[in-house]
Amino acid sequence: MEQHYSERRKIDPTRGDRLGDGSPNDNDRVEIGPTQLAFSEWAAAGLTLPNLDRMRDYRWRRLVKALNDRDFGGLLLFDPLNIRYATDTTNMQLWNSHNPFRACLICADGHMVMWEYKNSPFLVAFNPLVKELRSGASFFYNVCGDRTAADAGSFAAQVEEVMRAHAGANRRLAVDKIMIHGLKALERAGFEVMEGEEVTERTRAIKGPDEIAAMRCAHHACEAAIAGMEAFTRENVPRGGVSEDDIWAELHKGNIRRGGEWIETRLLASGTRTNPWFQECGPRIVQNNEIVAFDTDLIGSYGICIDISRTWWVGDARPTNAMVSAMHHARDHIATNMAMLKPGVTIRELTHGGHQLEGHYWKQKYSCKMHGVGLCDEWPFVPYPDGWVDGAFEVALEPGMVLCVEALVSPEGGDFSIKLEDQVLITETGHENLTRYPFDAALMG
Repeated sequence: MEQHYSERRKIDPTRGDRLGDGSPNDNDRVEIGPTQLAFSEWAAAGLTLPNLDRMRDYRWRRLVKALNDRDFGGLLLFDPLNIRYATDTTNMQLWNSHNPFRACLICADGHMVMWEYKNSPFLVAFNPLVKELRSGASFFYNVCGDRTAADAGSFAAQVEEVMRAHAGANRRLAVDKIMIHGLKALERAGFEVMEGEEVTERTRAIKGPDEIAAMRCAHHACEAAIAGMEAFTRENVPRGGVSEDDIWAELHKGNIRRGGEWIETRLLASGTRTNPWFQECGPRIVQNNEIVAFDTDLIGSYGICIDISRTWWVGDARPTNAMVSAMHHARDHIATNMAMLKPGVTIRELTHGGHQLEGHYWKQKYSCKMHGVGLCDEWPFVPYPDGWVDGAFEVALEPGMVLCVEALVSPEGGDFSIKLEDQVLITETGHENLTRYPFDAALMG
C-alpha cells in the first residue's frame, strides 16, 4: 500500500522538529524559506537567525497600534508586499501583483482575515495570527469579465460582515491598493476609505530585532550570490561570448539556491550601455576591458530586499583616469552622506546637506540620495535638493530604519557610469553599514 505523504516527511534528528529560525524542520513543508545552503553559510559566518514567530508578532502588533493611533477601524491590504508583512505568507507574488486575488483585513482589535485563492488555503494555515480564511477577493476583469462590479460588491459585503463584528461603528477603513470597482463597492457599503499606504509604509519603516536578524542573513546570502556572479564574470568575459544576461542569470541562480525569491529589475549593463544609467540588461556581449555595473534590487531570503550596487572593471588593462576619478567621487558621495545618518537627523537635512556632486555629474544623477528598504524599496525617501517638496518629507530618522545610500556618477555625454549603493541600519547611536562587499580594486586605482 502506498505510504501517505505525511508519513514520508523527512526530519533531521539532529535539529529536532524545528529549524533555527523556528520554522518546521519538514522536508515537505508548505512554508517557503531558506535552503540548507543558506543555513550552512550563515552558521559559518556566525549569524544569529531570526525567530519567525516573534517577527510575525512584532509586525502584527505594529499594524494594530498604527490603526488605533489613527482611529481606523481596519486596514485592508491588496499589495502582495503588505500582505507579506502582515501575514508572512506568499502565493504567486509576481502574478498576484498584477492580478490581485488575495486580500488581508486587520481590524483595530487585532482580528486578521485572509482572502486566499480558493484552491490553496493551506498556504496561510501555518500562521496562527490569521484568524479567518476566506475566498472571493478577485474582482479584476481578466477573471470576472462583465461581472466585475458584482463580484466587488460581494467582497465588500464580506468586509462589512467582518468589520461589523470587530470594529463596531467605526467605518474608517484604510486601504492600500484596490481595483476601482472594489473602491466604489466599499464606499457604497458606507465605509470612509482612508489612505492605507501611509499606514503600511510608516509601520514597515521601523524594523524589529528579528527583522534585522533576517536582513543580516538575507544580506549575507545576497553577497554570496554576487561573489558567484563576479567569479563567473571575471573568468568567462575575457574568453568572449558572454552576454549581460549570462552574468545576470548567475545572480538569479545564487539567490534562488539560498531560498531567495525574485529580482525586481534588470539593472545590469556593460561598457557604453552603462551611460545613461537604467538601460536593462540584455543580449549584448560583454567585451574584455569594460565596465560592468549592476543594482541588485533582489528579494532574498525571508522575503527581505537587498538593494546594493557595485561597478566592476573586467579585464587586464587599466581603466581610464576618468573612470578612476568617477569611482572615487562615487565612493566619497556614499561615505560623506552615510556619515550624516543617525537618529533625529531629518530628511530635510539629508537632502540639503552632505556631499555635492560635481557639475558634469549633476544632470544624470540618481533619482534620490537615499531610500528606505525592507521587503522592497520603502519609505522614507531622500531626494536631491532639486526634488525637494515642502511638506512631503518632514520626518526624522529613527532607530530600526534601514536606508540605501545611493551614488550614480555618470558624466553627461560620457561612455560609462559608476553605480554604487550600500544598505545601512540606523542604530540607537548612529548607523551600521550592513554591506560588506568590496569596491572594485582596479577602479579604485
